[in-house]
This record gives sequence, structure tokens and C-alpha cells, in this order.
Amino acid sequence: MENFYLFVITCIFLVILPGPDTAIMTKNTLTVGKQGGFKTMLGICCALSIHTLTAIVGLSAIIAKSALLFSIFKYVGAVYLIYLGVKSLWTLRNKEKAKTVVENKHKNKSSFKQGFLTNLLNPKIAVFFLTFLPQFVNPGSRTFMSFLILGITYIVLTVVWYLFYIYLLNQISAFMKKPKTQKVIEGITGTILIGFGIKLALEKAHT
Repeated sequence: MENFYLFVITCIFLVILPGPDTAIMTKNTLTVGKQGGFKTMLGICCALSIHTLTAIVGLSAIIAKSALLFSIFKYVGAVYLIYLGVKSLWTLRNKEKAKTVVENKHKNKSSFKQGFLTNLLNPKIAVFFLTFLPQFVNPGSRTFMSFLILGITYIVLTVVWYLFYIYLLNQISAFMKKPKTQKVIEGITGTILIGFGIKLALEKAHT
């Protein structure tokens, strides 16, 4: 394993960089609360674990080199992001804000699923792990352990950042949970998710 500290510094910037995961994290934390944020983070980290394992066993290489498989993942992921975006925009028309214990439990489960699928169905994450991690692995070293350590490091940094992010959002939740602010959040998040979905759909398959 080479330049581990450089890997950590690079990962910090990549984790902080806004994307579909950040969008869905923001939405669920502000609409459901800290539990929604934690559930979303757990879903994202579970998906990252799968990406790490697939990179180790080489499945990501198949996805990256197969135009058909890449396209399948790409369009499924794009449709899901657009679905989440449309769903967010649709809630703007729902003026009933009744919140029961049952609904909150359902939302928490939905938060995990949304975080998990948003990350898992993004083929760019698989390609990222395949192309980024090898840059910091010595060809002569034990590749399995090196990939595993790098993957775990990335996931840990993701957890640290999102815990801080959730805490930050929770601190300003009083303002962010005002009805007018909620409408703006739903509208912006929905538009961003649809935008990410369209962008993902237009990505060229790697051959």
C-alpha cells in the first residue's frame, strides 16, 4: 500500500463533495430527523461495503468493461434517483403533515432503503472504486488486504463526515423544519435528485 496519507486526504475531499448521497442525506435528516439521517448513513455505508467487496473480487471490473452491464446499472440508478426527485416534488402538493409513530417508523425504514439504493445503483461508485483504489496499492503487495484497508478507510471517513453533517443539520433544524423552509427543501432536493438522475442516465458507458 502506497501514499496512505495522500489517500486519506483525497478521500476527505471526495466524501465532502456533494452528490446524490448528500442530497438524500439532507432531505431525510431534515424531514425525518436524526434517526432518518442515521438510517440513511447506514444504508450508504452498507452499499459502500458491497462496492468494496465487488472491487476486491473483480466484479466491478466486469461492470466497468461491459457496456451492457454498465448501462443496466446506470439506467436503473438514474430511474431511481428521478423517482426520488419526483416523489420529493410531489410532497409539495401534500398539505397534510400528520405524523404518527407508525409513519415515523416507516420513514426510518425508507431512509435506510433510499440511502442504500441511491449509492448501490450508482455505477460510477463501482467504477470509482475500481480505478481509484489501485492507485494506492503496490502491485507486489497483498492486494486483498490493501483493497480491504483502503475500502474500510473510505467508509470510516464517510461515517465521520456524515455524523458531523447530521449534527450540523440538527443544530439548525428549528429553522429548517419551518413549513415554508420544508417546501423549499423538498423542491430543491427533488430538482437536484432529478438532475443527478438525468446526468447519470447520460453518462457514457465505459468500454
